[in-house]
Parts: sequence; structure tokens; C-alpha cells
Amino acid sequence: MELDYEQDIRIDPEALDVEWLGQADLMRRYTRHAAEMKREVDEAKERLEVGKATIEMDIRANPDKYGLSKVTESAIQSVMVLQDEYRQLMKEYIDAKYEADIAIGAVRAVDQRKSALEELVRLLGSSYFAGPRIPRDLATEWIQERQRKEENAKVKIRKHKKKEE
Repeated sequence: MELDYEQDIRIDPEALDVEWLGQADLMRRYTRHAAEMKREVDEAKERLEVGKATIEMDIRANPDKYGLSKVTESAIQSVMVLQDEYRQLMKEYIDAKYEADIAIGAVRAVDQRKSALEELVRLLGSSYFAGPRIPRDLATEWIQERQRKEENAKVKIRKHKKKEE
């Protein structure tokens, strides 16, 4: 099931019971997504480290190829950061880190949604929303809510891979 952040974060104050039924699953899905994004950061970091080591070894083995007359640590680092391969790996790492930060923010928002639900339930318990009510069919509303979420699975938070140029 895809994540639809804009829709998932909304609360229907007229259906607090339905909202509560889905809160635990919502938190589970977003924390799982955040963990997947964290794994992508770790994998991107590993690729960056391997690429960095490979480039450093090549610079040490072929300093003339990189225009170095004297091989020092600072010269190697300076030449390495100018290499297209290193810059691409660094960009992938930064992008993965950004996506992970967004995912962590989404988890915080879902947690904040839980707090908002708690407060709305307290208000409801203190008759803040008092007025005439028609009895509701919770089972039907829950099924409709699940169907609506499945139909709205078009918007993704998941990182979109850029097309290779």
C-alpha cells in the first residue's frame, strides 16, 4: 500500500473512532518507510566510501593522470572531490539523506496526529461537540475509509528515481 501523506495526516473530527482504528497501522507504515529510507542512506554512504577509496587508490597509483607532482593527503583529497564519480556518489548520498529526513518528519507528523486525536477525544468526552447525533455504523465507515485510502494511493512520499540522462 502506497503512502499518501497529505491524506493520511488529515483527521475527520466526525469519525474519531474510525481515525483511531487506523492510527496504529498508519504509524507502522510510516515508521517502516522511515526505516527503509534510513537503510538507503546507509547503502548510499557505503557506496560513497567504496567509491572514495577506489578513487584515492587510483590517484595514488597514477598521480600524473590527475596532474599531481607531489602526492600528499590534502592533494589527494582536493583532486578526489573534483572527480565526477565522487560528486555523483556524494549527490546520491545527500539525496538519500534528504529523503530519510522527510520520512522521519512524516513519522513525527503521524505521532502528532495521534496527540491531536487524543485531544479531540477529550473534547468530545467533555461534550465540546455536543449536539443532536444520528447513530453511526462503524463497521461500514471503517470499510469505506480503507477503500478510500486504497483508491488514493497515487501520491507517494517514497523517493522518485530520476531518469538517467
